[in-house]
Amino acid sequence: MKNLLISLFISASSLTVAAQSNLKEGSNSFALYTKTGEFKNLENARKFADAAFQSRKDSASVNNNLLRTLVYSSLAVADSTRKQQYKLDPIDVSIKSLKLLDAKKARRNFPAEMDYIRQNLAGAISYQAGLALKEQKFDKAYQAYLRIDSLGFKNADLKYNLAVLAGKNKDYLNSIRYYDELIKGENPKPNYFLELAQIYSLGGTKQDVLSVLEKGHSVFPENKQLLFRLIDVYTANGSYDAILNVIADAIRLEPENIELNYIAGYSYQNANDLKKAKEYYNNVLRLDPNNYESNLALGLINLETLLKDPTNQDIQDLTIEYLLKANEVKPYDVNALRALAKYYTLIDDASQLDRVNLLLNQLTVK
Repeated sequence: MKNLLISLFISASSLTVAAQSNLKEGSNSFALYTKTGEFKNLENARKFADAAFQSRKDSASVNNNLLRTLVYSSLAVADSTRKQQYKLDPIDVSIKSLKLLDAKKARRNFPAEMDYIRQNLAGAISYQAGLALKEQKFDKAYQAYLRIDSLGFKNADLKYNLAVLAGKNKDYLNSIRYYDELIKGENPKPNYFLELAQIYSLGGTKQDVLSVLEKGHSVFPENKQLLFRLIDVYTANGSYDAILNVIADAIRLEPENIELNYIAGYSYQNANDLKKAKEYYNNVLRLDPNNYESNLALGLINLETLLKDPTNQDIQDLTIEYLLKANEVKPYDVNALRALAKYYTLIDDASQLDRVNLLLNQLTVK
């Protein structure tokens, strides 16, 4: 850095004599700052950099703008709480001069300095973004990260911050774009797919949600969050055939998950595979004997069998066992009561039928 700064003021012959002197003194002071880290040297560098920036000719000089940007980008970091007085924030001063440097292709002669400037600005703006996030000022944080992005930084962490903050600011199209770039990158993560699915649920279509979750599951087949979220979407869409393709994997990951076992039972019941449906409903009751939904489901399955074979005592016993248990768990739920009414009608138990119908009338008559 120091050697390159020496070349800066040697090549400043196009400047006025005063500007050349200020540029030399400013460059020396800044070189001392980079060597010692003492803030007083940075203050001196600022004084000379400002003094060299007076005329229109001087303010258009690459050398003056380079020193000015080196100094002010350093101030943006070193004086992060802005204890010094400024007409314009050091970040704004630096970015204004940086645009001129980029336009004049200063990087060809000063690559190390240009990298130093951009790193300083990224650090200073990140600090401001962090403060904004602590105060939950998501719009301000988003704008800060957009400024870092405009400096030419291209990395996954920055893109992820932009994706998240774009979503929080309801800039869904850009949030989707950032997440899509992350997913197509070298190291996609499961949460990219999950979070993109959430953004699609707010600013996309149901098919978008489904597609990104299916893609995520194909990339990370063992990720429980992706798989369970995919099953949630299939369930909400009534896509029971699709559930059957993945439910066994989900239960393998969490064999004692009551909800998953119930969904499996319900899906197999919809596919008319009653043997498998009973297996999973019984898994639920093994884990939770008082589960209303599985008791009712098994009661209804057996009731349908009983309608075809009314004299089968074993099926009668199973039917009433499950239906009474469901009624015990939720005594005022009309679904269990209606199933009981159908059962008592079938076996011709008038007294129990009257009792159930009386309660049903009380619950349903408005």
